[in-house]
Amino acid sequence: MGQAVQWLRSMAFVIQMYAAMALLGVLMAPMAVLDAKWARLACRTYARYVRWTAGWMVGLKSEVRGQVPTGPVLVAAKHQSFFDIILIFAALPYARFVMKKELLAAPFLGQYARRIGCVAVDRGKRGKAIKHLLSEAGALQGDPGQLVIYAQGTRVAPGQKLPYKVGAGVLYEALEQPCVPVATNVGVFWPRRSILRKPGLAVVEFLPPIAPDLAIAPFMQRLETEIETASDALMREAGFDGVGDEQD
Repeated sequence: MGQAVQWLRSMAFVIQMYAAMALLGVLMAPMAVLDAKWARLACRTYARYVRWTAGWMVGLKSEVRGQVPTGPVLVAAKHQSFFDIILIFAALPYARFVMKKELLAAPFLGQYARRIGCVAVDRGKRGKAIKHLLSEAGALQGDPGQLVIYAQGTRVAPGQKLPYKVGAGVLYEALEQPCVPVATNVGVFWPRRSILRKPGLAVVEFLPPIAPDLAIAPFMQRLETEIETASDALMREAGFDGVGDEQD
């Protein structure tokens, strides 16, 4: 009975979450077209709204730990579900994401992502994707914001392991900025293939920055070790038993 009620609550939460995205997207569109700051305000408002409704509708509280960067840095994060995007964007003052090109076609999400300066890459064309990242890195030199890249290139369910992609290292070398690793446990509560949202405490944790003085290989090794170690600790804290589902 309890699981059925939680499933119904989760269904209601998911429906209203996407309805709110559409409503806010339409209402803010005229101002977002005129000035990108309105697009960013709309996205931040939506992120905070999702956190709030998750808390009271399905019992999924959320917390941001660590020192949140406010200056120009590269942020390399663990990606487990849509909710870690929400938490990271709500926390950072000027976030823009490296995202897969297909998402630009998504209603509202794609249009607002363009407006706030997200970087779209074609994951199927690795060489071109790297060149595009390097081109964007050059354009972002001196930019006051935070560029967020998901270090494994896709969502990775709790208990699953995927290699870390070199794109994070390429950006780290090109930007010559500190890199802030981010760990998370959100996938324990927000599964990738289910409407069910589980109650608990979802966390994203900003770890100490890595100074911009490493070669790509040692940087990638350190990045993976720090993110995986911290994420495993957060998942254990959430009661995760180490058994994950299959990859997309």
